[in-house]
Parts: sequence; C-alpha cells; structure tokens
Amino acid sequence: MTRPDEPGTTPLPAADADETPAPPGRFAAWTSLARRNRALWVTAAVAVVALVAGLVLGRYVFTPDDAAAQTPEPGLVTAPVELGQLSNDVVIRGEVGYADPVEVTVDTSGLSGPAVVTGQVPEVGAELGPLSVALELAGRPVVVLPGELPAYRTLRFGVSGPDVVQFKEAMRAVGLDAGDPANDVFDRTAADAVASLYAQAGYPAPAGEEGAAEGVAAAQEGVRSAQQSLTAAQAELTAKRAGPSAVDVRTADNAVASAQRALDTALATTPEDAATIGDLRDALALAQLQRQQLNAAPNTTAEQAAVTSAQNAVSDAQDALAVAQQEALPALPAGEILYLTQLPRRVDATELKRGAVLEGTAMTVSGATLGLSGTVAPADARLLTPGMTAAFDLPDGGEATATIGTITPGDDAEARATVALTPADLTPEQVTALQGTNVRVVIPVGATEGDVLSVPLAALTAGPGGESRVEVVDGDPRDGDRAETHLVTVETGLAADGAVEIRPSGDDLGEGDLVVVGR
Repeated sequence: MTRPDEPGTTPLPAADADETPAPPGRFAAWTSLARRNRALWVTAAVAVVALVAGLVLGRYVFTPDDAAAQTPEPGLVTAPVELGQLSNDVVIRGEVGYADPVEVTVDTSGLSGPAVVTGQVPEVGAELGPLSVALELAGRPVVVLPGELPAYRTLRFGVSGPDVVQFKEAMRAVGLDAGDPANDVFDRTAADAVASLYAQAGYPAPAGEEGAAEGVAAAQEGVRSAQQSLTAAQAELTAKRAGPSAVDVRTADNAVASAQRALDTALATTPEDAATIGDLRDALALAQLQRQQLNAAPNTTAEQAAVTSAQNAVSDAQDALAVAQQEALPALPAGEILYLTQLPRRVDATELKRGAVLEGTAMTVSGATLGLSGTVAPADARLLTPGMTAAFDLPDGGEATATIGTITPGDDAEARATVALTPADLTPEQVTALQGTNVRVVIPVGATEGDVLSVPLAALTAGPGGESRVEVVDGDPRDGDRAETHLVTVETGLAADGAVEIRPSGDDLGEGDLVVVGR
C-alpha cells in the first residue's frame, strides 16, 4: 500500500468526520488525468501534426529530376485538312439609309406676289422623277429635271452659259430636242423645247416679256407696209425698163405729122408771116425730138433707187419682227425648274400645305432606293471594284446581297475610302427594318471554284528546292517527336482567313488527315 507521502502521489483531501467520500466517475477520472498530464498531451499533438504535414509534403513536392521523370512528353500540335470552298473577304460595317439627303429650296423671287402653295403637294415617301411636278406655286409648276447646277436665272433667247448646257442635256435625257449641248446658247430650238416641256407637264408654257405679243403684231404690220412699198417701186422700175408703149409711139408720130402739116400750110398760105412760120418750125422740132426719145434706152436711175430704198425698209422691218418674236418666245423661269441628281428621289419630309406661303425649305428628298455606305482601309479599297457583289445581315437573321456602286478614296493615302453599295430587291418590311441600322457587310474579293483542300498557313514548310510541303501525321500525335509522320509536297492556291488552298502531288492526302502546325 502506498503511503500518502510517497513521491508521485497526490495527497487526498481531508474528510469531515461525518461524511463518507463518494467514489469518482470514469469521466471525472479522465479529466483529472488530462489536467495532471497537460504538457504530455500537447507534445503528443504537435508530433502528430508534424507527422501528417510531412506525409502531405512528401506526396506533392518533387525534386526537378522527379518532376521530369513523371511529366509526359508533349504531343504534336495538329490541325485537320479541310474540304470546302475558300473565300477571301473584306468585311466592313455599313450604314443603311436613303442616300444623299438634300433640302429643296425654290427661287420665288420671280413671282409678282406671295409664293402661295396652290397644289401638287407631295406626300412623304412619294417619288420625284424626271418631268415630275414637285410643287405648284401661285398656279405655276415646279418641274423636276436631272442636273446638278441649281437654276439661278431665267433662261431667255440669246443667253449662254453652263446652265443652258445643263438644260439641253436634261431635255435630251427626257427625250426632247433642245439643240446640241455643245452649243451653250439658248436659241429658238431650246425655246421651242420649253413649250414641249410644259406641254408634257400639263401646264401652259411661260409667256415672253410683257407686251411682247403687241410688239410682234406691230412688227408684222411694219413688214407688210414695207413689202407693199417695195412692190410698187419694183412695178415702176419694171415699166420703165420695158420702153414706150404702142400708144405712146402713135401719139408721138401723130404729133410730128400734125406739126409738119401746120408748117406746110403756113408756108403755102402766109409765107411772109415769119413769126408764125418760126413758131411752127419750133413745134415740129420738139415733136420730132420727143419721138426720138421714145426710141432711146430708158433711164431707170430714179426707179432703181426707189426699189433699193424699199428693200432696205423691208429688211429693217423683218429684223424688228425677228426681235419681237424672240422676245415673245417661251422663257424658262428659275423658280419653275428643280434640278436634282440621282433621280428618282424620295420625299423624306415636308410640312407644306395647300394655301400656305412657302418660306425657306420646301421639302427634304433623298435617293429613292435604300443604300449601304461604309469605309475601308486603303489596302482593302484596292481589292474592290464597282460591280462586286457583297452580302449583309438582315435584322431577322437572314442574308441579302448588294452591289458595289462607287468607291471614293479618302483625302490622302492614309485616309479610309468610302464604299457605296446598292442592296438587291428587298421587301417593304425589310426596308423599314433596315433603315437607319448598322450592318455587317462581307465582300468576297477572291474565292475558289468549288470545294478545295485547305490547311492552316502554319502547316506549310519549305523544302530544299523551295517547294511547299505539309507534314502528315500517320500515328498518334500524342507521341510527340516519336509519332510517325511523312512529308507531302503540295501546290498552294488562294489564301484566306489564315488558311490556304493546297493541291497535293499525289493521292496520299485527304479531308480529315492531320497535319503538323507546331511542336
């Protein structure tokens, strides 16, 4: 039995005389033991944690040699040979809308009163083509013609300039003859074309200058009077040139015979009357002289002068008539013609109302067909030509085609070029959905004829003679450099989007074969 005072023992507490100590439970015993050996337990726990950490680190931490021994060898980087059509595309973003919107103004300075809108008010969406009446002001039409130069003056007989040339070209475009555009003078042919133009538009041609009709009537009367005077002068000249008539000759002969008989009678009866005989001799000489003058050539100087004067009067009267008629020819008022390019045009906006007075802009018009416009880099612009076909996305997920119209270079060599395209036929619903949107446009600039074999550009290598080759994998590419491969000589074609067309020298390469693009 151990004594209480022996080493390694714990003294028991003293008990009261009247109490009997209760036996300790198992939990209490373990708790007491833990309290008495706390340092021992802490040391044991630290040892366990260190053991576990060592095992974990030993599982996942390797030396370089161990890592190299356990890392698998990298495989070959490969790509399959593909079969299909190869296309090289230029891709742009295009704005969709009606092209070239312009504000239309009308020159109303030639009107004698306010520019009241009296009819022909266009609706939004209406089309204006050649010979269309865009508007009616104060009862007069504003006729649409093709052209770039605005109408800036009234065209009258005799004026010349580029606006006359434009008018003649416009008339030729609508099938009317206004004369040769190389002649920049507004002549009678051009004036006659004005009358034809207004006849087609359904309006009377513009009148000439004020009082022109009265001037023409007066000039015509002057011509008639001058011609009558000329006719009378010519009749007198003709009569004078014809010589004496038979009556004049007989009268002159009778006068000579009568004078001779009177002289003979006096000589026979009163020879001593010298005075009477002298007078009779003079009368006979005069009658004989007048008879001789009838046989001489007539002097028509006075009559010829009268004819010349009458002819000059006729010429002057005719010139005056021509001037009067020119002043009465139809003129083309600047306020009744509207020149527009790229006809037909679509009316985009107008606030005109019948009965209102026109002030400022009459309407806004744009191209009548929907257009696409985008920009490309100079290098891509050199690949494009007018007439090329492009494809663009529709809002409903479909695809439509368009044709390149114009390619406008930038201001310098570095600036982007503007490409204008015309979409193919679209439904009204598609036009409405597309207007004002930005779409992706793909323009093929080169494509293979049908399906071809193609590989990534990285798959091509050069042989000793400069020939192109691809390395075809025969085994498992995961074997890396140990994988079985062989080289195939190929001819290359179109390159696009990182791929290139190939034509193998033999039949040992086909769709789906793997070619090496990296190691």
